[in-house]
This record gives sequence, C-alpha cells and structure tokens, in this order.
Amino acid sequence: MGWPIRRSAAWWALSGLTAWIIILTASFGCQPAFASEPKRVIILHSFGRDFKPWSEYARLIRAELVRRSPWHLSLYEHSLYTVRLDGNAPETPFVNYLRDLYAKHPPDLIVSIGAPAAGFVQRYRHQLFPLTPMVLAAVEQRRIQRMDLTANDAVVAVSLDFARVVGNIVQVLPETSNLVIAIGNSPIEKYWATQLGRELPPVTDRLAITWYNDLSFEEMLKRAAALPPRSAILQIMLYIDAAGVAHEEGTTLTRLHAVANAPLFSYSDAFFGDGIVGGPMLPVAAASRQTADVAIRILAGEKAGDIKTPPIGLATPRFDWREMQRWNISARDLPPESEIAFRPPSIWEQHRWTLIVVIAGLLLQAMMIIALLWQRYRRQAAELESRSRLVELAQMDRALSLGVMSTSIAHELNQPLGAIMNNVQAAEILMNRSPLDLEQIKDILSDIRKDDARAGAIIGHLRGFLKKGELRLHDVELSEIIDEVLRMVEPEAARRGVEVSVQAGNPANVKGDRVLLQQVLLNLAMNGIDAMQTSLNERQLRFATAFVGDTKVEVSVSDTGSGIAETALKGIFDSFVTTKQHGTGLGLSISRTIIESLGGRIWAENRAGGGAILRFELPLTKARAP
Repeated sequence: MGWPIRRSAAWWALSGLTAWIIILTASFGCQPAFASEPKRVIILHSFGRDFKPWSEYARLIRAELVRRSPWHLSLYEHSLYTVRLDGNAPETPFVNYLRDLYAKHPPDLIVSIGAPAAGFVQRYRHQLFPLTPMVLAAVEQRRIQRMDLTANDAVVAVSLDFARVVGNIVQVLPETSNLVIAIGNSPIEKYWATQLGRELPPVTDRLAITWYNDLSFEEMLKRAAALPPRSAILQIMLYIDAAGVAHEEGTTLTRLHAVANAPLFSYSDAFFGDGIVGGPMLPVAAASRQTADVAIRILAGEKAGDIKTPPIGLATPRFDWREMQRWNISARDLPPESEIAFRPPSIWEQHRWTLIVVIAGLLLQAMMIIALLWQRYRRQAAELESRSRLVELAQMDRALSLGVMSTSIAHELNQPLGAIMNNVQAAEILMNRSPLDLEQIKDILSDIRKDDARAGAIIGHLRGFLKKGELRLHDVELSEIIDEVLRMVEPEAARRGVEVSVQAGNPANVKGDRVLLQQVLLNLAMNGIDAMQTSLNERQLRFATAFVGDTKVEVSVSDTGSGIAETALKGIFDSFVTTKQHGTGLGLSISRTIIESLGGRIWAENRAGGGAILRFELPLTKARAP
C-alpha cells in the first residue's frame, strides 16, 4: 500500500510543476504583446489649448503623466469650442467625430480640463465611452455640486474664495476706493459674475465696484487707461466680450497691463509674472500634480469613484516685486508669510559666498603684501650682499688669474724697467765724457720717460683690474675691451706658443662694467690657452664679434685644443666644475653670473675642426640700424 501512495504523490507533484511551467510560459509569451499596447488618454480642453490658465494645467498634466507613467502613453488632445461661441453651437457633430475617431481603440482614460469640458463628457458619456473612467480636473467645487457624478468619475476640484482675493487687494492697497472687475459676457462668465457679486457685499461699503462685462475689450482698454486714482483691477476671465469677440485670456491680460494706470490682480498663479501684483491664488502646479496622480492610479486599475481628493484652495500669497515697486506697495502691508518673487537679492544675499571669499581674499592679499614687502626687503638686502660677494669673488678670481699670468706680467714689466736701466747706464757713461753730448742725453731721458710711462701704465691697469669696488654699469664698447684683454694675454700666449687674433665687426656698445667684462674675456681666453697646453696642432686663440639681429651682439673666443667632452658641455659653467688639473672651477661660473646679471647668456660648444668655442650674447644699448 505504501508504493501506490508514493507514486500518487509523485504524480501530483509532477502535474503541479507542469502546470506552473505552462502558466509561466503563457505569461511570458503574452507579456510582450500586452506591454506593447499603449495607454490611451484623451485630454479635453474647455476653451482651447492656448487659453490661460487652462493651457498651463494641460501642459503640467502632460509633463507629469509622461514623467510618472510606467507605461507607454498615447496622449490625444481635443478642444471644446462651443463655449467661445456663446454656448449655442451644436455639439452633436463633435460627439460623432469623437465616437468615430476612437471606435476601434477606445481611450483608457479621459481627462477634462475646466467645467465646460467636464459637463460635456458627462452629458455625452453614454454616446461616447460609457465604460471609460474620467478625471474632471480644474473644476471649481461650486460647479461640481451641480454635476451627476458616477462610479467612473474622479474629481480634482479647486476652491475659489473671492472674498479673500478682494480682501487681499484692500490689504495691500489700503487707499483703494474703486475696484474694476474685468470679466466677459459669455454664459460661463455671467455665471461667475453672479457668484462674485454674492461674495462682494462685505467690502462694497468701502469700495465702488465697476463692472466691465457689458463692454467690448477695446472699450475696456480705453477705460483702464483713464481710471481715477486709488483704483485696482481684478481680472476674472475674458473669453467673450460684450461685442461677441472671443479672446485668449493671456493676451487680454498682457494688453490690459500695457495700458492700465492701476494695479492688476488675478485669481490664478498662471498669470503670475505677467503683470499682476499677486496675492492668494489658485496653485496650477499643485492641481496639475494631483490630477496626474489620480490619472496614474486609475490607469493602474484603481476605481475612479473610489478616489477622493480635497478641493485645492488658494495658496500662500505671492507677490511680484516689480509690480510692488511700480505701484509703491510696501512689504509691511503684505499678509503674513507672504512670498515675494522677482526681488533682486541684496548684495550679501546674492553674493554671500563671493563676498566671504573676497573678504578672505583681501585679508590674505594684505598678509601676502606684507609678506612680499618683507621678502622684497630681504631680497634687496640679499641682492646687495650677493652683489658685494660677487665683486669680492670676481676680485679673487682676477687675482688668481693674474697670479697664473705672473710670469708674463713680470716679463712685460721687465722690458720697460730693463730699458730704463740700460738708458741710465748709458747716461752715466755720457756724463763722464767731455765735452758732454747734450742731444744724446736728452734722447736718453726721453726714452726713460717713455719706458717709465709704459711701466706705469702696466701697473695702473693691473691695479685697476685688481681694485675692489661696486658693480656700476656704463656704456662700454666691446672692441676696446677685447683690445685691452688682448694686450693682457699676449705675453702669456707668446710664452706658450699661442697665436692670438681678433676678428671684430662694427663697434658694438653694451651696458656693463668694463673690468668685469675684461674678467669674463680673460677667463675665456685663459681657458682656451690652457686647453691648448698639450695640443700638437697649430695653437690659435681667436676673438670674434658678430651682431645677432638688430638688438644683440655675440662675442666668441675659440681655440684649437682638444675640445670639451659632450657630457661636460651642459655643466661647464657650474660652480666647482673644471677640466684643469689644478683649476678651482670658479672662473667660468663667475663669468656666467656676470653675463646673466647684464641680461645676457653664455654657452660653450665644440668646433667642427677641433677645439672649443665659448660664446656670450649681450643686448645692445641701442638697436642697430638695419
């Protein structure tokens, strides 16, 4: 008996699993077809797509439906124009048109905007779409009370409190004595004129009420331009004027605002920002969101008649700052908790963080200026100290260079001194003769004077070269400095078998210190002479100048030695870098410092035929004529 029971249980389990597979397969198989079918929604306008405030309701409802709908929506919009034709136009052709248009694909939902559209869909429900749920949106609750609602009707009503709207005008403009009611003359406008008349008695004892419902719109404009002082205009609706002309309400408000000599007010915030002062108004955005919410719930399967929403009343008062300024309305006269829009924020409100950043920046800048002034003081002191050290270091380098050249200097001094000694000895011999040869003695004394002057010049030049002093810039001519350096190095060059030559162009004046430029050229020349110490080639040291464009001059000192290793070219002017066995590594470094302090640059390169070229550029004191 156990085995049949187990077999029966297994069979039932297998049967259940199979059924679930069939159900799931059918569900997934049908889902694409179901998902591809859109939700069809008809939006029915009372006056037309471009009539404020209803156009704003429709725009916001469409946007909310598209944003929140989990389904694909097909939105269709139609307008009921009979209201603009005094309400006497036949509606049957329009009913037939809608019925035939949606015969094959009935809508899933109808959203009516405004009381005329709501009344239309209710009157012709059974001829059009008897089973289609409806949302009656933007209908004033007074009109709802007169409608026969069904289980397929959901209502998003608004509640308009005219007494509060008029009371706001009296509060913000306490001196108002004349209130103009701008309203049309169509049946729906006559209805609202009656309703407004019933709610005005509490304020009629202090206000003179002027009605424009029996005027053409052009006549309204003329009268609005010539209103007496302390007047205000309340526009209710202007669809059809007394002349039977239909108007779009947003356009009428714009034209009225352009000519009126009194402030304008309205009951709907759809006109806010277009010329009305403001106050408590019906919030179009809130009503539109609530309508979209009800529509989504109905499309999701909830029964329309079960959805109940409270009427949307006047919102917190809002006022246009621009109109307040125009009509001298004080913020102190506004109702409590009022909102003011379009008011330019104060500088602090508008640029709070910017001002904080600016103030912080100014404080930081002040601190930085103080720090920079302190740094400038320290830098100037350091520059003076550095310049003093540079002069001292340059003097030491000159002394070192002249020490290396001491043999040549001694030889150069020995020549005039030896000549002087020989002339003195010759003079002594002539003095012992009788008779005296005065002419020869005069010649000897002249030679002694010349040799003495020559020796004195050599010593004076060396003393000036070694003299310690401040760095003073003057207008100097480079060819003269090269000639002076040439005379200094010629004895040493001759002793080492080096031929020295100069290739100079036109005179080139630069701003510099004569002694320091001599030191630079002397350093470059002595480096070239030292580089040819072991050269077996012809030893040649060459000075050359050339113009670089019209504003610079280049000086080069070349030799025929072994050249500079490529790895040492870039750092040859660094401190304590030398290619000599007993060099200090300061000569070229000092030379670079001197040239850069004069606004120039210095560099080294190897010659194609062997040897090295050391060059420097300096700016001319005056641009060379082309």
